[in-house]
Amino acid sequence: MRQLKLRQVLSRKAVPVAAMAVAGAMLLAACGGDKVGGGSGGGASSGGGAAVKPCGTVNLADNAWVGYEANLAVVAYVLKNKLKCNVNVKHINEQVSWQGFGTGQVDAILENWGHDDLAKKYIEQQKVAQDAGSTSVKGVIGWYVPPWIAKEHPDITNWENLNKYAANFKTSESGGKGQFLDGDPSYVTFDGALVKNLNLNFKVVYAGSEAALITAFRAAEKNHKWVIGYFYTPQWFNSEVPLVHIDLPPYTPGCDKDAAKIKCDYPPYDLNKIVSTKFANSGSPAYTVIKNFQWTNEDQDLVAKSIAVDKLSDDDAAKKFLDANPDLVTKWLAGTGAS
Repeated sequence: MRQLKLRQVLSRKAVPVAAMAVAGAMLLAACGGDKVGGGSGGGASSGGGAAVKPCGTVNLADNAWVGYEANLAVVAYVLKNKLKCNVNVKHINEQVSWQGFGTGQVDAILENWGHDDLAKKYIEQQKVAQDAGSTSVKGVIGWYVPPWIAKEHPDITNWENLNKYAANFKTSESGGKGQFLDGDPSYVTFDGALVKNLNLNFKVVYAGSEAALITAFRAAEKNHKWVIGYFYTPQWFNSEVPLVHIDLPPYTPGCDKDAAKIKCDYPPYDLNKIVSTKFANSGSPAYTVIKNFQWTNEDQDLVAKSIAVDKLSDDDAAKKFLDANPDLVTKWLAGTGAS
């Protein structure tokens, strides 16, 4: 969602864990997103088990897709209710979030989709950030069409046949070519390069958000409209409309090294967590919880659906899930002294 990276809601959307005023100086977001340094959505500490060490304030990035929000909901709930942390949520796009590691404005990103360039800059070179391990969620980004198209035109799932159908995807925004729908411009995506390098008669048009992507695919399936676009898993919407993946030239290690020349599908993503070095070395039990935090694609989709479809608040969605899965809470709290 990214990507999908099309990594909204759809998910890649943001719903605050708790509201609070924007405060402090901010850095302008490079892609038109929010700013680093602004506090939004705070979490006052609430009751629960006591940790051996005080938690204090934890600054968590909230990137704009609902799968991320699901991660944030459950982690923030545990931090507030088990460790009595003050959780300060920063509504920032995924790339700008990394800037906050050096300024102290961001302690953790809870779902990272690649960004090798940012990892090199902030982890390897500046050493202000660290990899905090896998979430165990597996991310897949790619090109998709609604089921009705694949059913009536099964050969469309081979990218080499896309030009055959390009005219069907034309819109007023695609300039006489087929429209390829992308999500938020800040997502990890190289669809423009793929269209060019594979000599496809398409133009990339941005829907603007995960929610807009979902709306487009839902309407396309319901009304038999021609839509092709970027999407990803995990994403609860796939349980409603099982989008069909287009087979691009298969990914091989290194095939995406030069984005300008790329001709292969997206790589598989083992979604991980990134934390500031200062936070990792602080001794805060919140870092231990974030490092321990792991769950499945199915877990994430359950919470995401509670937020996006059932319209539960982040806290209510988290509580519903965690009450049914106390073993996960126990695993995440291991080593903190809380229970």
